[in-house]
Amino acid sequence: MAAGTLGPAERGKRRSRRQRTKPMAEINVTPFVDVMLVLLIIFMVAAPLLTVGVPVELPKTAATPLPAEDEEPLTLAIAADGRLVLQAVEIERDALIPKLRAIAAERQDDKLFLRADGSVSYETVMQVMGALNAGGFRNIGLVTDSGGPTLDTPEN
Repeated sequence: MAAGTLGPAERGKRRSRRQRTKPMAEINVTPFVDVMLVLLIIFMVAAPLLTVGVPVELPKTAATPLPAEDEEPLTLAIAADGRLVLQAVEIERDALIPKLRAIAAERQDDKLFLRADGSVSYETVMQVMGALNAGGFRNIGLVTDSGGPTLDTPEN
């Protein structure tokens, strides 16, 4: 016989071999679980990197942290150079009050965390706090780093 042509006996064998193999009815979930575990690890590593990333040198204090809230807290940061950053978006001073009023109308909680660099003047912080009050936020929390000196112990 010539190469490439099959006789009737060989064709029958080939067909019967194909007909004997049944499709696989079970789903192999091992690759799926592997992919899900890899994605979980990637998200666990990447999640802390998605926090507000304005470089602010917070002052240290001996105060205890506030309890966690149900709604994501609104954060305003005052950088060392005086820039205002609301959540992760830089905002101009003259647009701060209208933006805060619009946000306050949509939120049920009037809590706002103010993060100010330690080198920012007290006057600037108070001006921003006045703007926060005018924007509808009455519950303002000042964010600091823990581990600072207390008034009853001398600084080193």
